[in-house]
Amino acid sequence: MNNSKHSKQHSHSHSGSHSHSGPHSHSGPHSHSHSHAPDNKKGLLIALIITGGIMFLEFFGGLVTGSLALLSDSGHMLSDTASLALSLVAMIMAVKPPSAKNSFGFYRFEIMAALFNGVTLFVIAGFIMWEAFQRFSSPPAVASGTMMLIAAVGLLANLVSAWSLMRQSGAKDNINIKSAYLHIMGDALGSVGALIAGLIMNLFSWYAADPIISVLVALLILRSAWGVIKQAFHILMEGTPLNVNTRDVQQALLGIEGVSDVHDLHIWTITSGLDALSGHLLIRDNANHEQVLQEALRVVEENFGIRHTTLQIEGSSLKHGELPV
Repeated sequence: MNNSKHSKQHSHSHSGSHSHSGPHSHSGPHSHSHSHAPDNKKGLLIALIITGGIMFLEFFGGLVTGSLALLSDSGHMLSDTASLALSLVAMIMAVKPPSAKNSFGFYRFEIMAALFNGVTLFVIAGFIMWEAFQRFSSPPAVASGTMMLIAAVGLLANLVSAWSLMRQSGAKDNINIKSAYLHIMGDALGSVGALIAGLIMNLFSWYAADPIISVLVALLILRSAWGVIKQAFHILMEGTPLNVNTRDVQQALLGIEGVSDVHDLHIWTITSGLDALSGHLLIRDNANHEQVLQEALRVVEENFGIRHTTLQIEGSSLKHGELPV
């Protein structure tokens, strides 16, 4: 058996092709880059500036009008301003090259930022509901006309921020951007809620509408936040990517000529848009190692979109202890 018998053969090419001039041909994790990185930063920066400005407008507007809906939305926007800044820092950190101590680089910083943003959404929603319940018994009078004007400006700004993130960043593909986008959409919901509450109070002088609308908005925020937290936690726990079925991958590898067994197969997400796979392929003794490896790399990339693949090729004479995971 060749030297590959006792060594792992690797592929880390992210250019869409795999070259193997030797047993360890690498382009390394640092060759991967988020193709939308510059646009991500631009979209985040635009959203950060807009959100920060509207935060101050709604805070002082809430003080002047006495509206909890505006004050709670400004508090939410304070969290959003911090989360957008954190997302921007995460985007900058993620492109730092790997080091001896951080062999995968700092890609996970984006996932940690997304988790933090999701948790802060929960905290803000809890604060809004607590304040609303305090006001239910004796809701104060609110200057509804001014409140509606400020809420309308806030809504317009939030929609511009959300559009900027979607257009420049691709919020669907990156969990860090998605968490920032959800913060902004939470703000937009808060502004819509403030507009509705202001309209009801203006028409019917029913000031309980202010805390009631605030609670409804908080519940919608919680629903969105839970999705981000669950996804971020799944990634940090090295869960299998949601769009990949491990059994399908195993069957696809078993379908390669010369492969008799697939074991110790692991598939996980490093960060949004960068999945990784490792595993052991037991091949028949007369099979060509490099041909099997090359075909396995092709199958994994073309069928499952995974380009960061590490496979160990084993013959029948190789014996190793049972791995813990």
